[in-house]
Amino acid sequence: MKKYKTLIVLVIALVAGSLSVVLASQWLTNQSNGDVVQVAVAMHDIGPGQRLNREMIKMVEWPSKSIPIGVTHEITKLEGRVLKNSILKDEPIYWSRLAPAGTAGGLSAVIAEGYRAITVRVNDVVGVGGFALPGNYVDIIVSTQNDEEKIGSKEKNISKIILERILVLAIAQEIGRDDTKPKVVNAVTLEVTPEQAEKLDVARSVGNLSLVLRNQVDFGPGVTKGETKESILGNGISKPIQAVQVSYPIKKENNKKNIKNEKNLEIEKNCVNVISGFHESSECF
Repeated sequence: MKKYKTLIVLVIALVAGSLSVVLASQWLTNQSNGDVVQVAVAMHDIGPGQRLNREMIKMVEWPSKSIPIGVTHEITKLEGRVLKNSILKDEPIYWSRLAPAGTAGGLSAVIAEGYRAITVRVNDVVGVGGFALPGNYVDIIVSTQNDEEKIGSKEKNISKIILERILVLAIAQEIGRDDTKPKVVNAVTLEVTPEQAEKLDVARSVGNLSLVLRNQVDFGPGVTKGETKESILGNGISKPIQAVQVSYPIKKENNKKNIKNEKNLEIEKNCVNVISGFHESSECF
């Protein structure tokens, strides 16, 4: 009886295996009969601003039921087009990543419509230690002198955030956005509106500029009043001694040990109140 049961199990296993092979064969046949299409993908990593050619593109088969929206299917339509954004190796080339037809390559193809590119000089400290890379966002601080508030004849120094969430387009001569290694450069190109370009140009003519790196997904405003030397050091600076001279009568008590039968005398003395911080004392002479 046990032998029959073993044979039955083997027969069932063989039937199930054969059925699986037949179904897999039919699925592969269907796939080869037109269920895949040709999609253009990048042969290697391509940076923004580069002009596409045949050596940069290859065609691969892609299941027709899972084709991403907006991909291209013909290499001839891609030749000569310029990328607005970087594309990684084997990534489909989307129409939305391409600059308008006729656009020249380079930085101008990366600038968004209605924006301008302006370059500011920086050093290794001002440039956030080389971590302000293309594709990052920065705030811009200007350090200058406030003409409205003065101490004596000296103007107050003030630091103030003047622009927020400004896109870094390029560092030095590089516009690639996929490099995560810090690079110390002497110039950073920023994407700004025409109004921001005017503001930034005035700011760099009246003071020193600094870049503040911010989180990519942080859209919150950083509203501040600005900081001066007095506002950050005022609480720690000792107040100057203020001397006030007053004159008022002081009664001198009798010295009973040395003077007998002497009447009380009223003597005028000059006294000075000395105020040091929160403490006050009097000195008379």
